[in-house]
Amino acid sequence: MDTGKVDVVVLTKDSERMLEPCLTSVYQNVPVDHLIVVDGRSTDRTLEIVEKFQKEHGNVVIVEDSGTRGSARSEGIKLVTTKWFMFVDSDVVLCKDWFTKALGHVKSNVGAVWGIEIWDGLQNSHVLKLFLKITRRIFDLRGGTHDLLVRTENVKDIEIPKNLHVFEDAFIAEWISKKGYKLVATYDPYCVHFRPATVWTFKGSLDIIRDSLRFVSLSKLPQYFLAYGFYTVYVVHRNLFQRKLA
Repeated sequence: MDTGKVDVVVLTKDSERMLEPCLTSVYQNVPVDHLIVVDGRSTDRTLEIVEKFQKEHGNVVIVEDSGTRGSARSEGIKLVTTKWFMFVDSDVVLCKDWFTKALGHVKSNVGAVWGIEIWDGLQNSHVLKLFLKITRRIFDLRGGTHDLLVRTENVKDIEIPKNLHVFEDAFIAEWISKKGYKLVATYDPYCVHFRPATVWTFKGSLDIIRDSLRFVSLSKLPQYFLAYGFYTVYVVHRNLFQRKLA
């Protein structure tokens, strides 16, 4: 693999909550050629934060797309010029030496490397172990783009349906697989996912399941339901534990 710089694509929309620590972790742990920000017409401090990194690094490209995640990822891919690039979610923080660790998983038959996501606040070792197992299972079912290193030539001709606001990651994963390349999911590197407060409610966890299952084929529905059901159980467990501490 060419170990030179890589473009990094970040989708934003009112992302001020975690954007600064996210981009800081990107620049600290990835050799960034260009930071490509695809913004969905943010009305908060998102673009102000992006401008701060532009002043510091001088390699930020901003493009606007107010459609779905599918259309936004397509716009980002169009602007990529490096042999490999990354998708990074705007609410994750990359682990130390993310890129160096990812290189260890790259082979001639690898089309993408995904670092597992760990939700912030996971402390119990037994719960964490089960969480990682379930999260890895979900990636095997649908892929993921939280922190994904991609071989550019595999997706330059991709045509992500513009109506895909969820499961665009599954479409990308399937596209790469059809090219004859492997997607590697690894526990190291990883990212910490700082999900919004709404996720830590029973309704919020059910909304994740609902949004995720809308596009699932009937044959795969039981596998997805069991996997995502764990998240709801974990949210209930976390809320009960915090109430005991209060």
